[in-house]
Amino acid sequence: MTVGTQMTQAIATVQNAAATMKTFSLETQDQQAKQTFEQLASTLDNAVETLKQRQKYVEQQEPQYKQQ
Repeated sequence: MTVGTQMTQAIATVQNAAATMKTFSLETQDQQAKQTFEQLASTLDNAVETLKQRQKYVEQQEPQYKQQ
């Protein structure tokens, strides 16, 4: 498995986790839990952006890792 493939999988995994937190937030009636899920989703969204920036950097440094 290439670094590019691993980065793509990591991004997809974190995006999935963020979506799950957003779903939990929408489904709960507990305001404290809702706020916690929203904060977690935001943190995960930030992690996705960081990973995407890292992926772009890796692709620039090592073109063979660029996803087709």
